[in-house]
Amino acid sequence: MGTRWQAVKSRLGRKVRVTVIALGAMIIGLVLLGLLLWSATRGRTTHLRVTQPGELRTLIPSIVGLTQGALEQGNKIAILQNGDGFFPVLLKEIENAKETINFESYVWWKGEICKQIAQALAKKAREGVEVRVLLDASGSSRMDDDLEKMMIDAGCQVRKFHPLRISNLGRMNNRDHRKIMVFDGRIGMTGGHGIAEEWTGDGQDRKHWRDTFLRVEGPIVNQLQSAFFENWIEETGEVVSGEKYFPRLPPAGPSSAHLAYTSPSGTVSSVELLHAMAIAAARKEILISNPYFLPNKDVIELLAKAVQRGVDVRVMVPSAEVNDFPMVQHASHRHYGTLIKRGIKIYEYEKTLCHQKVIIIDGLWSSVGSTNFDDRSFRLNDEVSMGIIDESVAAELKKAFEQDLRSAKSPTFDQWKDRGLFHKLKDGLAFVGNSQL
Repeated sequence: MGTRWQAVKSRLGRKVRVTVIALGAMIIGLVLLGLLLWSATRGRTTHLRVTQPGELRTLIPSIVGLTQGALEQGNKIAILQNGDGFFPVLLKEIENAKETINFESYVWWKGEICKQIAQALAKKAREGVEVRVLLDASGSSRMDDDLEKMMIDAGCQVRKFHPLRISNLGRMNNRDHRKIMVFDGRIGMTGGHGIAEEWTGDGQDRKHWRDTFLRVEGPIVNQLQSAFFENWIEETGEVVSGEKYFPRLPPAGPSSAHLAYTSPSGTVSSVELLHAMAIAAARKEILISNPYFLPNKDVIELLAKAVQRGVDVRVMVPSAEVNDFPMVQHASHRHYGTLIKRGIKIYEYEKTLCHQKVIIIDGLWSSVGSTNFDDRSFRLNDEVSMGIIDESVAAELKKAFEQDLRSAKSPTFDQWKDRGLFHKLKDGLAFVGNSQL
């Protein structure tokens, strides 16, 4: 009996040891895997320092080259303000398309305008026009299913970017925030508008948002087409070629333009470089209008150095009361003291959500696109921004900026410092997650 018991105890002991060793190995493996995933996804630690920037005109080739773009001359640029300026033009271009429509958006929510656009796209597909619609799966989650079905039944190719499925779990935080429309490969549109009732109207109240879009003709349209197909190929595998999609485009106007578009790559993004180098090149004036302004330390330093050079730096953001995501605004409040003390003028737009993403440098170079001024846009999202070298375009954008200032207030340092304890607590809590906002 004793011998048998000893044998049982020995076998149990071996099993326990094997189990403990296996469990220990599993834990070590999980820890190592976690470290590898953390290392792969924790983001870059590169700190941007723009050396020997020079004057803006001389720096433009560097800005274009380092953001992996090409400077295209001979473009016609039309600025479309608010929904009243954007949606009629969009519907007209859809109606006029003869061969192809490529349509990419982050937001597609609800409202009569969504129905109008879906019906217009479906109509063109029934007429034999190739219609591709690429929507971010997260940003379009509120879309009416019947509108999507109507477009698909009519022959539109409708795809969602990074939909929720097991194969996408590691990419769910990478969203397609671009807004691009290309018609027949000859007319392009890009900017900040989403497809929703909130973007209709003229920015007149909190239910109708303020935004800016571009309609472009000329050689730059080929770059917009390339940006669209980058994500389309990722989701569908369809590769197109030929003049039907990339025609030879003659000069159409006086503007030079270039495009910066980016996807997360673990390195400094093209749109972040675009912002940093433009700020470093400024010698007279920097005007920024952006709904989500959360600059990192590198950009704050670039803005402060611009002030030291005598540059007038003005930044307009929506107030927390009108922001659709007030947590972002509260997170940005943490920077207000530093920014104001270092001479950057902050203006809070109070009329409605000011959703436009516009930069104007020295009355010469301007940028309009989808890119927010935060780490999510710089490092996590797929974004697009168009740089334009044209004094008349810059003047038109500046005029709109100055008109918006009439509905904005500029907090002083003392006002920021004396904000209430609860306000400070909200600012601090919001700032904890600033890299994901």
